[in-house]
Amino acid sequence: MLIIGHRGAMGYEPENTLRSFRKAIELGVDMIELDVYLLNDRSLVVIHDDTVDRTTNGKGYVLDQTFEEIRQLDAGRGEKIPTLQEVLDLADRKISVNIELKGEHTAGPVARVIQEYVTNNGWQFEKFSVSSFNHHELQAFKKLLPQVKIGALIVGIPVTYAKFAEELGAYSVNVSLEFINQAFVNDAHERGLKIFVFTVNERDDSERMKRLGVDGIFSNYPDKVR
Repeated sequence: MLIIGHRGAMGYEPENTLRSFRKAIELGVDMIELDVYLLNDRSLVVIHDDTVDRTTNGKGYVLDQTFEEIRQLDAGRGEKIPTLQEVLDLADRKISVNIELKGEHTAGPVARVIQEYVTNNGWQFEKFSVSSFNHHELQAFKKLLPQVKIGALIVGIPVTYAKFAEELGAYSVNVSLEFINQAFVNDAHERGLKIFVFTVNERDDSERMKRLGVDGIFSNYPDKVR
């Protein structure tokens, strides 16, 4: 079962910062997960919410900020909101990276960055996966860069179980811990899909996920759920 550092190791360090990703790598995760928005100047910044209010000392919508304004904010412990490229440079091929497409129109720019890192920086497509709750963005990404695995994020359990993810050509279905059950796991596996569960922070829950046969878990405390 893969252990995926959720926004790095956000239980220990400010989420989606280089400090958090560094901590996750130190803790021996198999993969780090991060969130990206595309600013109006085409910069890809790593932040989860559509506003900067919760995770920084600033206020306002992410998409209303310029890159210079975003970089002035404190994202916790003096950390800056990083770019996607800065996180990839930190990971430096040592670890796999799951990029969640948060904002609209992120598919194309993320595909271009991944292609650039494969072409020029020695990365392999296998080191990347891309996920989103916005399945239209996922579909767009899949058309642009079919070599990269995609994960369809959901909160509930659809009536047809994992059929939607199979139709998307997804590699995995990424499901909330609140809703996961054996029937869904079995259906996904029968369709050739992996099951990744978010967010698993307790040992009891991770043990239950192992019994269900899930393939990976996202955790804020990756050292506590092995």
